[in-house]
Amino acid sequence: MAVTTTSVAETCAAAKKAARTLATAPTETKNAALAATARLLEERTAEILEANAADLADERAAGLSEALRDRLTLSAERVAAMADGVRVVAALEDPVGEELERKTLESGLDLRKIRVPLGVVAVVYEARPNVTIDCAALTIKSGNAIVLRGSSYAERSNGALAAIVREALAEAGLPQDSVLLLDGGGRETLAELAMQEGLVDLLIPRGGEGLKAAIKDVATVPVMYAAAGNCHVYVHAEADLEMARRIAVNAKVQRPGVCNSAETLLIDAAIASRFAPAVLGDLAAAGVELVGDERVRAAAGETEVGAATEADWGTEYLGLKMAVAVVGSVEEAIEHVNAHGTGHSEAIVTTNEAAADEFAAGVDCAAVYVNASTRFTDGFEYGMGAEIGNSTQKLHARGPIGMRELTTFKYVARGDGQLRE
Repeated sequence: MAVTTTSVAETCAAAKKAARTLATAPTETKNAALAATARLLEERTAEILEANAADLADERAAGLSEALRDRLTLSAERVAAMADGVRVVAALEDPVGEELERKTLESGLDLRKIRVPLGVVAVVYEARPNVTIDCAALTIKSGNAIVLRGSSYAERSNGALAAIVREALAEAGLPQDSVLLLDGGGRETLAELAMQEGLVDLLIPRGGEGLKAAIKDVATVPVMYAAAGNCHVYVHAEADLEMARRIAVNAKVQRPGVCNSAETLLIDAAIASRFAPAVLGDLAAAGVELVGDERVRAAAGETEVGAATEADWGTEYLGLKMAVAVVGSVEEAIEHVNAHGTGHSEAIVTTNEAAADEFAAGVDCAAVYVNASTRFTDGFEYGMGAEIGNSTQKLHARGPIGMRELTTFKYVARGDGQLRE
């Protein structure tokens, strides 16, 4: 296993040392490490699945919800998808060294603004072992070292995956400590990681509001939150109702335990009596527990809809439960989303371009969809190969965090003896 038993500070210091080498590594060398990672994932699939099966059988995983067990579970297909994602990252253009701006100053200095790695990125994540590979691939290609702190539920799976990446790094002649995995530990380990000033350049927590709050209380390093996704689908009065039914079901059911699944369905009052019985029937048939406001319950027909509480509108269920409300207009839909959403992904279904534009401009979120499911907010779907998470913040990065979001820039000025007077 690749889980480190050294202290958090020692681990971060080792990553910092590795980052200096990785920052200037040629693209070809980084791509060789990624190619080796993809190959080893395929060659060691049986070992990875054996480690994952042990995690799933462990008593620590016994009390997990169905959604969390789905996140924890690996299959041959999911391992193959990881390998495919690594190859996509390898094929992408290297962001390091990209020239963002260039100009000649009045002094005659040639000033260039170029993209450079951040240094050491630390990622805290919960039950999904594939995050280990996604994060490692993106940081290697963007010239960053990474310190990973996964869930204790997935300790064996993460260890097997991190060991593969470290072997691939060594094969390519890069420092193995470019990828380091901390043991699960407790809140003390998390707090220590969040306070590694001078060693950790960016901390990215992937998880719910509890994890976010725990980091906020103690962090002294820069933090970019890949936080909760309370996403909405709004069906406008001028929607194609058959399309709306398909989108609503897909956004909720296709994989309910992920952050870009829809948690709330908003139905325009003008179509509620026609549309609600059909879409609610579809959702109930798919196993979704429904709660709603009084207007939805009155329009539900034969489908059972429980009474929604105020808390339901702000809840990320991460499972087969959905809140449903009737709204009177685009403005009311926007108001509801902005009051209860988490800034992740929102969708409108409509044939009215003005309504689509109003919704897209008005909702405060990282991604807006017109006539499409919220499930597309994903680094792989966006052509990034993978993602470290989805940022719901507005500074530095917003939406899927890919390679370019893991870089900063520096100014390089070339002169011929200029002095400032």
